[in-house]
Amino acid sequence: MDYKPVPTVVPRNPFDPASDSQELRDAMRGLGTDEQKIIDVLTTRTNGQRQKIRAIYESEFESDLIDDLKGELGGHFEDVIVALMRPPVEYLCKQLHAAMAGVGTEEATLVEILCTKSNEEMQQIAVTYEDQYGRPLAEQMCSETSGFFRRLLTLIVTGVRDNLDTPVDAEQAKDQAAQLYAAGEAKLGTDEEVFNRIMAHASFAQLRLVFDEYKELSGQTIEQAIKHEMADELHDAMMAIVECVQSPAAFFANRLYKAMNGAGTDDATLIRIIVCRSEIDLETIKQEFERIYNRTLHSAVVAETSGDYKRALTALLGGA
Repeated sequence: MDYKPVPTVVPRNPFDPASDSQELRDAMRGLGTDEQKIIDVLTTRTNGQRQKIRAIYESEFESDLIDDLKGELGGHFEDVIVALMRPPVEYLCKQLHAAMAGVGTEEATLVEILCTKSNEEMQQIAVTYEDQYGRPLAEQMCSETSGFFRRLLTLIVTGVRDNLDTPVDAEQAKDQAAQLYAAGEAKLGTDEEVFNRIMAHASFAQLRLVFDEYKELSGQTIEQAIKHEMADELHDAMMAIVECVQSPAAFFANRLYKAMNGAGTDDATLIRIIVCRSEIDLETIKQEFERIYNRTLHSAVVAETSGDYKRALTALLGGA
């Protein structure tokens, strides 16, 4: 399946960063803050454009735009705006660090960020994380996770996955499918090392062939096999890889649904996905959300949020 990602945020044209910088300054001066003006400017520019606005703002007013925004805003609305202002890789590193800080670890956040990335994206994250926190991401993660789940994430973080430009190999896919079958359904117990090695090393394009071959060989989908053979965090990580190979939009639509389903809202996940995917495939995610859950993502967000926080998220969604 050819995945066709459609964003909701595209480059502003014409774009005048000096004018935008002044508008943001004006929105924060005097009594009160013009939150709508901040939303109008920052949700309709790409991150690259926002970085240009930030640079001009600092040069013109000798003040950091993020610091000024934090001084004027609060709550989840502030979280959205600050997320928009950080370079994407830096923002994801902050999210990873937060997921591993303090007591307990947010394994679902680690899975969402790490298992959905190409090798090139993963290398950027690993370098940036060490720059920001003075400790290798793999080392930090090893102290927070365990077992085969830790082994899988370590393989992904250390960059063993084939790059995007690695040619797919149909014969190798048959062999890899046979290895997965032999390591799981064809034996008593499961050889998780084989699953880890193939799922962490093969490119997403290669894995797509492997999953097709697996169904041809076993008569079952790879999802069915993972459900039978894996449990807990390892199961979730494997399923995240499978879903992102087949349809990243469906994976993120499911994550958004879970973030808003039941008592309370997982605001951190809601913000992270909407902000991070807005320039990649948020329009596609909206379509998948409606297809799977028979309601619009816009209506779900409106029901779970309020005020400026709601206005910022719905602006990034690009309307209903």
